[in-house]
Amino acid sequence: SAIDACETNNGGCSAKADCRKTTPGNRVCVCKAGYTGDGIVCIEINPCLENNGGCDRNAECTQIGPNQATCNCLKGYSGDGKKCTYISLCSQNNGGCSEFAICNDTELTERTCTCKRNYIGDGFKCRGNIFQELLRDFKTSRFYFHLEALSVTDIAGPGPFTLFVPRTEILNTDPRVKDWLARGTMAQVLRYHVVACASLLYNDLTTISNVTSLQGDPIQISYSQNSVYLNNKAKIISSDVVGTNGVIHIINQILVP
Repeated sequence: SAIDACETNNGGCSAKADCRKTTPGNRVCVCKAGYTGDGIVCIEINPCLENNGGCDRNAECTQIGPNQATCNCLKGYSGDGKKCTYISLCSQNNGGCSEFAICNDTELTERTCTCKRNYIGDGFKCRGNIFQELLRDFKTSRFYFHLEALSVTDIAGPGPFTLFVPRTEILNTDPRVKDWLARGTMAQVLRYHVVACASLLYNDLTTISNVTSLQGDPIQISYSQNSVYLNNKAKIISSDVVGTNGVIHIINQILVP
C-alpha cells in the first residue's frame, strides 16, 4: 500500500503546520493560521509589527496570540484603540486651574494655568485686588459690606495697602458697631484698620513697632509668644492673603482709634 508521508511525526512538518498528502509518499507542510514560514519552521505572526496592528497611531498594540492583537489608547487619549481622540485637560473644570486663570493644553497630559490680567497667583489660586478678596471669604466679607455701605473705597485703588480685618462674627456681635454707625464714626473706625503705601507681610510686622493708619492715628505693633498683636490687644489669627494691591491679615477684635 502507498506510504502515508504524514503518518509519523507530522511528516516532519512543524507542530504549528498541517501536513497534507499529495502524491503517494509525498506531502506538503502548510503553516497554520496565525503562523508564517515554510511549514518545516513556522513562526507566530505578530500583527503589531506591521501598520501598528491596525491600531490608531496614538494607541499601543499588544500581541495576544498568533496574528491576534489588542489596541489600547495611550494616556491622554480616549477611544476603542482603533480610533483614539485627544482628551483636552482644559475642557473639564478649567483643567483644575483657578476660575480666574487661563488653562492651556501644552503636551500630552500636561497643561499650564496662568492667572488672568489683574489677578496674581500660581494659576491654581489667583487673587484680585484686596477689595475683591474681602468679599470672597466669609471671614472677611462683613468688613467689605461695611466699607461698601459707607463708600470707603480707598482700597480699590492701586495701593499698596495693608489691611487688618476683624473677623465677620466680631463685626456682627460687637455692640459698639451699632453705636458707631448711629454716630457716623464707623467710616473712621474702618479706615483705622487700613495702612496705605505699604504691603506688610506677617514677617515684616514682626520687625516694626508701629504704623500709621489711613485714619491718621498710629497702630502699635508688638510681637510676643510667636504672635503679632496690634495695640497690645488684637491678635493676628490669619495672615498674608496677598492681592494685586496689598495684603490682608485677619484679627480677633476691632481696633479703636
